[in-house]
Amino acid sequence: MMLSLLKDSRAVALLLAASLTILSNSLISPSLPGIEARFADEENAALLARLLVTAPSLMVAILAPFAGALADRFGRRLQLLAGVALFAIAGTAGLYLPTLKLVLFSRLFLGVAVAMIMTAQTALIGDYFKGEKRGNFMGLQIAATNFGGLILLMLAGWLAAFTPLAPFAIYGIALVYLPIMMLTLEKSDRSASQVEPAASDGEANWVATLVLVILLAGLCFVCFYLLPTQAPYFLASIGHPEPQAAGMLMGAMTLAGGIVSLFFGKVRMRLGRSGTPALGFMGFATGFYLFGIAPSFGLTLLGAAFIGAGGGLLMPTFLGLAVGIAPAHRRGLAAGAITTSIFLGQFLSPFASTPLIASLGYATTFLATGALLTLLALVALIGLRAPRDPAARPLPA
Repeated sequence: MMLSLLKDSRAVALLLAASLTILSNSLISPSLPGIEARFADEENAALLARLLVTAPSLMVAILAPFAGALADRFGRRLQLLAGVALFAIAGTAGLYLPTLKLVLFSRLFLGVAVAMIMTAQTALIGDYFKGEKRGNFMGLQIAATNFGGLILLMLAGWLAAFTPLAPFAIYGIALVYLPIMMLTLEKSDRSASQVEPAASDGEANWVATLVLVILLAGLCFVCFYLLPTQAPYFLASIGHPEPQAAGMLMGAMTLAGGIVSLFFGKVRMRLGRSGTPALGFMGFATGFYLFGIAPSFGLTLLGAAFIGAGGGLLMPTFLGLAVGIAPAHRRGLAAGAITTSIFLGQFLSPFASTPLIASLGYATTFLATGALLTLLALVALIGLRAPRDPAARPLPA
């Protein structure tokens, strides 16, 4: 059973680490107008305030491969603990830094911390859990981050009503998590340089498979981030400009993703490593098709739920495949590569979608995105099939 993993203290510690990463970007979104007003006398305050959200993603995209390689070289547990400590320091810095430029600088360090956490945490999942248990953990992780993120984002919105800087205090929760991780994660974690690579460790063609997963993950998040970046403007175009409508849309997506990810382990066992992401991409595609024909707000809510459900299958698939196909001494590198593709996709999404919407309109852009996702479903179904050569002896992903 998936929830039985909660009896394992290592699983709880890794879930806590994963819950931090979802806070890196969106936690301060409710505060942006207030932050801009607070530093209004500074040059380019409007632009700098908006960059506070995207700066961590850019740093993660750049640094994740290096962070993964360092985790392989010097040890994953140590890097995870250092990343959590830096997360707390950089995240809460917005409470007391005197200028907006310094706050932006602290957000860059927050991105460094997230890169360290995500790569080490994902590699440790591969070290601690195998086969069906690993698949169950991946699903539980996405559920925990969705539900936990929803609660903390609601808290951030409530705190922002008092003062725009208050949400920065939530990053301090990392200091509560840190001693738990220090006590529960095994101190025997070795660096990859101490692990003897074996011919049977990982798939024979793991690099080619990893490249395909990287491409699929990047395109997935270019499409996925159409919703948070364009939904408020789309809703206004169909007669729902109120912020509550966009909030309900994001809530429907998050809730559906959390629920579906709870069943990821069972779906993965039934459909396999290629059928599961294919189903996830088709969930994405269905959601965007509904957006493309949406005559009502209710239909957009249903579309958002389909997109969230697809994400509940795709995220654990990408991470699980990365640590499942790579040799043990390269899991950090594989985790870093996937992390980079995810965050780079997030960062590039508005650059891809905005000109398309300007030239084609919302409906055509959404329908075209659905068609692309349908094609990606076919690519995943064919390209991610497990090797049949017994000599490859793949690890369960």
